[in-house]
Amino acid sequence: MGIKTYRPYTPSRRHMTGSDFAEVTKTTPEKSLLAAKSKTAGRNNQGKITVRHRGGGVKRKYRIIDFKRRKDGIPATVIGIEYDPNRTANIALICYADGEKAYILAPQGLTDGMKVMNGPEAEVRVGNCLPLSEIPVGTQIHNIELYPGRGGQLVRSAGNAAQLMAKEGKYATLRLPSGEMRMVPIVCRASVGVVGNGDHNLINIGKAGRKRHMGIRPTVRGSVMNPNDHPHGGGEGKTGIGRPGPCTPWGKPALGLKTRKKHKQSNKLIVRRRDGKGIK
Repeated sequence: MGIKTYRPYTPSRRHMTGSDFAEVTKTTPEKSLLAAKSKTAGRNNQGKITVRHRGGGVKRKYRIIDFKRRKDGIPATVIGIEYDPNRTANIALICYADGEKAYILAPQGLTDGMKVMNGPEAEVRVGNCLPLSEIPVGTQIHNIELYPGRGGQLVRSAGNAAQLMAKEGKYATLRLPSGEMRMVPIVCRASVGVVGNGDHNLINIGKAGRKRHMGIRPTVRGSVMNPNDHPHGGGEGKTGIGRPGPCTPWGKPALGLKTRKKHKQSNKLIVRRRDGKGIK
């Protein structure tokens, strides 16, 4: 994948960049694997806004991705690599030998016509899905399960990969993209390889309207509001926030406040946090 620039016929076009979609080989999605995707505009089931600055955006259909990869022992052929508007990674349409089709995350190096397979007897090859117990130490993996049978939850965004560092007893130790070292049950599955579309993070949005197409609305700083709208508001001219630390619009501490529970069950599985410290 590469990054393309545009002819600067407007000021916003001058610095805008986009993907050249070099990896994409198929442009029409598989109808049987599409689902309706309704807009929530950041609201929960009570109609209350729980995520601010969401709304609008282009219409999208959801692509049903097979994160579980439980169809064992049946080889599948890659039909094409597609763009997915719902995630940063590209997706691959595969067709199993029995005729069933499915979408999987497209790893780097997966191309049309290649064979992929799931299960303990599959080869350790890009695109294949195996239990961690069958993957050699040092292998780069993605789409990793946290709980057996639940489907991949870790390392699913473009350009990311975790590394299998060790296997001991019932657990495998992984180094995640954040730098965190974490133990995962050895019977959990993972896909081999690095997630494709690695240049995604180099794209320059270029203009506000493109962010609106993504369904993201403007964010206004609290310090430019009035005191009745935000704790940071008020004051003559450019003043500070007038508080010991930054707050949310509702007066709760923000930026740096630790939100993880002290006695969370999974604490014992984290060997080293991403900040380099251990869990106590």
